[in-house]
Amino acid sequence: MIDIAIDESLCKGCGLCVRSCPKKIIEISKTVFNMKGYHPAGIIGRNACTACAACARTCPDTAIRIEKE
Repeated sequence: MIDIAIDESLCKGCGLCVRSCPKKIIEISKTVFNMKGYHPAGIIGRNACTACAACARTCPDTAIRIEKE
């Protein structure tokens, strides 16, 4: 089981995680805003995640957490 979470309050919507994900399961929201006024990233294909952590490694704000059970 893989648990992936994006802390929307930290995310600036830079898109680095979107570009780095080999499974293309992350996208920047077009409708949601966080408290800072940014469109945060979100997971669209949780079951396809392989826990490679490419997204977490590229996130400049450490807004992504991945845990593998």
